[in-house]
Amino acid sequence: MLEELKEEEIVNKVGGRFKLSTLIQKRLVQLNAGSRALVDLDTSDKMAVVLQEIMQDKIFLDTSNEVKITGELPADGGGMGFDPTDL
Repeated sequence: MLEELKEEEIVNKVGGRFKLSTLIQKRLVQLNAGSRALVDLDTSDKMAVVLQEIMQDKIFLDTSNEVKITGELPADGGGMGFDPTDL
């Protein structure tokens, strides 16, 4: 078992065991589908990559339980209601 899963820190960081499991599963699907890793690890173990992405705050679950990358803009390009034509 990977050491990160033995600690409560990763569970608390994500917001519970269910959310952690969901985040891991969804991110593994993304990696297996060809998404690039967000951390530089010298391993082919995708589970280790996902756990490091979580520990380094690179990924999280949004309110609709979808995987989001830290700093990624929402699909609609906004989220704050800002319209550049208002300037």
